Amino acid sequence: MAKESDLYAPVKAMLEGKGYEVKGEVNGCDVVAVKDGEPVVIVELKLVFSLDLVLQGIQRQSVGDDVYLAINAPDTPLKRKNWRSRQRGYLKLCRMLGLGFMLVEAGSTKTLLDPAPYVPRKNKRRQTRLMSEFIRREGDPNKGGINRTKIVTAYRQDALRCAVVLAKCDSMKVAEIKAAAGVSKTASIMQKNYYKWFERTARGIYCLTPVGREGLKFYAEALPSQKENPVA
Repeated sequence: MAKESDLYAPVKAMLEGKGYEVKGEVNGCDVVAVKDGEPVVIVELKLVFSLDLVLQGIQRQSVGDDVYLAINAPDTPLKRKNWRSRQRGYLKLCRMLGLGFMLVEAGSTKTLLDPAPYVPRKNKRRQTRLMSEFIRREGDPNKGGINRTKIVTAYRQDALRCAVVLAKCDSMKVAEIKAAAGVSKTASIMQKNYYKWFERTARGIYCLTPVGREGLKFYAEALPSQKENPVA
């Protein structure tokens, strides 16, 4: 069975090949490598990627500029499959923390990531969508951290506003629903009918379906502005 110490020789050989003098177990650090004119390199060894390994790497950053995490390459088909599905996330985490990453396989060491200051790239489109959703959403209808339940989005609230209007009559024209509900995308909501709440009865005329009436009951608390005038 592999041991953490089995990783030492391949990591040491790789660093020595780059001109470093390497020593193991120096003041708690698994591997320390020194080279004139270069930052001290520290490598922490673990058989698998873990939170403990990450925390060790973060601790070593207080005594060295270039800190790497090194793990043993997966040696079974299942482990390799799991590694492929998680590798990108692991490397992103290391990049964000300024840690390097090494993979030891068949007696050799491959550097997958070098330590560097993390500068996140902002996604302007996603930032705009985030703020747009925040501003458009009425009240705070969702409890943070929930799962396995339907999120009340600004779009769903708009659909609810349209449903509230339609619940008060048999059917209405789209223009009338739009004016009464104050929802600019009423026509799109009606046509796409994402929640199956609306039914077209004639050209440009819609009514509320039984599913829509159930939706109004289920999401009765989702629109604070409707609490004073609930739909019967």
